[in-house]
Amino acid sequence: MQRRLGKKVLFCTSAMAVWCEAAGGVRGVVLDISGVLYDSGGGGGVPISGSTDAVKRIKESGLKLRFCTNETQATREKFVAKLQTMGFDIAVGEVIAPAPAACRILKERGLRPHLLVHDGLLPEFDQIDQSNPNCVIIGDAAENFSYENMNRAFQLLMQLEKPLLFSLGRGRYYKETDGLKIDVGVYMKALEYACDIQAEVVGKPANAFFLSALTSMGLEPHQAIMIGDDLVNDVGGAQQCGMKGVQVRTGKYRPSDEQHPTVKADGYVDNLAQAVDILLEHLNK
Repeated sequence: MQRRLGKKVLFCTSAMAVWCEAAGGVRGVVLDISGVLYDSGGGGGVPISGSTDAVKRIKESGLKLRFCTNETQATREKFVAKLQTMGFDIAVGEVIAPAPAACRILKERGLRPHLLVHDGLLPEFDQIDQSNPNCVIIGDAAENFSYENMNRAFQLLMQLEKPLLFSLGRGRYYKETDGLKIDVGVYMKALEYACDIQAEVVGKPANAFFLSALTSMGLEPHQAIMIGDDLVNDVGGAQQCGMKGVQVRTGKYRPSDEQHPTVKADGYVDNLAQAVDILLEHLNK
């Protein structure tokens, strides 16, 4: 099926038809950030071609927009400020991130965390009582994932009558400008195995995380679409929530994703710019 948009000709193949048709009923968009808007790395990272303009076009179209990220190496404020310097039209209130969600859980349940997170994330927990910890929180701690720090988290969990581990996301790896990097999910699995427990995931792919983005937009799952580079945590998580999920062939995408045995994206696009072309062409049709 061939569609023409301005000077561009778009093709909705049979593999893309499901989400092309669904795009007409979309009222909101949820975007992953790393691997979709930009590739992180030295110097703060670099925008992916066409992504700054794509975000602008979504907003100009009248579609509601939220950014759903598992970023845990900086506070939301600093993370958003970095993206703004790259030219992105993005505000702190539009970003759904694990650390603020974790703080709400800690307060609601009267928990005091031992933190194994990146130094840049620590300010998010300034208002949280961390004395005499009764749970452990891990995020993408990068160099802080030393043997000593992992063992300390392990020892604390083993001392608790009811060990409680929170993981800010469960990704296996992500992409930076100099290649793939191990993500927090690897360390989460190590602690789960060592302590014979199951972590509570705060962030993608947890249903509550996607639902918080939808609630903030006032939309139902069938009215929104998720666009991400992580097949399992972005696309699969959104689908479990009742949303359509589209994978971009940027960031951590690998060709083998399209033959995944259990998770099938509703569509694949070369990048965010192409996804927005298709969305806007089908809007209100």
